[in-house]
Amino acid sequence: MGTLLSYSGLTTKIRAMESRLLKEPQYREISELLTVPQVVAYLKQQPGYQKLWSEVDEEKLHRNEVEHLLRRTIYQDFARIYHFANPEQRKFLDLYFKRYEIVAIKQCMNNIFDHRDVVLDLSLFVEFFERHSKLNLEKLTGSSSMEEFIENLKGSEYYAVLSRLKDSMVHPLVFDYGMVLDQRYFTQIWKAKQKLFKGVDLEEVTMAYGQKFDMLNLNWIYRSKKYYRMSPHQIYPLLIPVRYKLKRDEVKRMVEAESDEELKTLLYQSYYAKIRSEMSPESLEEAYVYILRSILEKEARSHPHSVAVMYSYLYHKEHEINRLTTAVECVRYGIRPEETIQYVMKN
Repeated sequence: MGTLLSYSGLTTKIRAMESRLLKEPQYREISELLTVPQVVAYLKQQPGYQKLWSEVDEEKLHRNEVEHLLRRTIYQDFARIYHFANPEQRKFLDLYFKRYEIVAIKQCMNNIFDHRDVVLDLSLFVEFFERHSKLNLEKLTGSSSMEEFIENLKGSEYYAVLSRLKDSMVHPLVFDYGMVLDQRYFTQIWKAKQKLFKGVDLEEVTMAYGQKFDMLNLNWIYRSKKYYRMSPHQIYPLLIPVRYKLKRDEVKRMVEAESDEELKTLLYQSYYAKIRSEMSPESLEEAYVYILRSILEKEARSHPHSVAVMYSYLYHKEHEINRLTTAVECVRYGIRPEETIQYVMKN
């Protein structure tokens, strides 16, 4: 009864927000549009964007500004959920929020490594980050080198990890910095879950993140061998140090597989091939999306008064923004509607 009461208001709020998520017919309508301003005008008529974008002039927006506005809706929805959450529920949201900090950090690092003269404008996100983060976005976006950028991270939990990487490698790439941030975040979640959650919430967090990490590792093993031709000793440090349904020796055999065919055979013998029988190495990214979405939808239905309802909504909202970002790019480059919808629905 306590769990039911503590989640009842929040669940009702999230269900209302879910009703405003876009459906496939709406994406198909967007794919038929001819210009990016038309896409923005269309979104202004949708319940999930109508109020937030009412003052937006679609004719004056650049592509990057559209993408920023789309991402801003994720943060606004997160803030709504946070407002309705109690202190216990906010423990999950505080942990989840770190992914948004890492996204912002990666954007800044990409700008530095690309040597772009364009000033990265994250001003739309400042108010949100001031409430939930210790990062100083103004300082970070103004950094012109990695040395300055890392110095501007002092006081945050990311300073030490990026400093160590910079000192341990001769010329670390943006990929290296991003990978170490992701690994730290994933490991942090796995270690913290036992302290933060219990009962059904603990079971759901363990299942959702456990399968997520397994699938990310499978994807990376395949991509690193297929496209980058990495050796086993190069692959091991890049894997998330978490095992859920994949056994350690199973991962070892995949990493050290001597051929694509051997890797494919091992994949077909894994736990995840039983969940998605048509899964192949080439479709691992689609399988990752399918499996995680299926878990979250099932758990949110089975346990509507649990952490699953928050995780499921945020997952679906982020994928909506990914789909819309893809749609905007396709419309911008004049991709045919039938191709556009295929790209969009893969996300």
